[in-house]
Amino acid sequence: MSGFEGSYLGANDKISPRAIMECKICWTPYDPAEGDDTRQVLPGTPFIALPDDWSCPNCDAPKEQFLVSEDPGSDAMQQAAWLAARTEALVTDFTEVWHAKMRDVPIVNKLLHVQAVGFDLYQGRPLGVLLSPWFMNLILLPAEGEDWSDLQPGAKEYITFASGQYEFIHNKRDMTGGYKACSLFSPMNDFRSQAQAVEVARAVLVALFQEEHRAETDRSAEIRAAREAELEAVTEAEAEEDAEAALIIEAPTRRQVLTAGLSGEQG
Repeated sequence: MSGFEGSYLGANDKISPRAIMECKICWTPYDPAEGDDTRQVLPGTPFIALPDDWSCPNCDAPKEQFLVSEDPGSDAMQQAAWLAARTEALVTDFTEVWHAKMRDVPIVNKLLHVQAVGFDLYQGRPLGVLLSPWFMNLILLPAEGEDWSDLQPGAKEYITFASGQYEFIHNKRDMTGGYKACSLFSPMNDFRSQAQAVEVARAVLVALFQEEHRAETDRSAEIRAAREAELEAVTEAEAEEDAEAALIIEAPTRRQVLTAGLSGEQG
């Protein structure tokens, strides 16, 4: 953004912390990187964080008389707002599913709720993990301006990341529109809290881009069988313990969740 694109008046939610402002009375700039020695404002202080009584160091014009001269961070702010809107729609969509259809289904884990975890842009498209009481899925959404309305629900697509190749299922929802989902975990009965599920989801997003997991995930069928045997052993052990000890269960590991996503099963 360059020139006088807008006033500080009522628009501080559109100004990034990096915005360089300019007094419209005497053209004196305020650069956050430099601060303001005359008022002992430290370098790195955003314009919107200046005291209410701060004024132009040259002509004493109030903050309201400053306009945006340049804002290197505005694009990032707009991108973040767009990403937040997309993930909010996703969460709203599946929260509605939870209340309308899934609450009384036996497989749900009522200790959990719908939450979007770690969404960021990957090759221009929002990618993250969606948690719900009945599944944990990697979700890929279309890029800004990209139309996925023609996706055929149930169609499969393999997408490659540094850690291996993952099977995504195409789908569509009213608010979300077209999206692609890779099942990581379903059902969610192994989780004992939302925080535990979020921790695993964040670990998955880190491991997704780590090449050292590729050799393991290429053996997805073998690892899946080992994972199922491990969970079965845990279940048998719990049956022999008293009720108090049975409440303690190890969280699914990052490796277990990743390999589940490669198995071709969709929760």
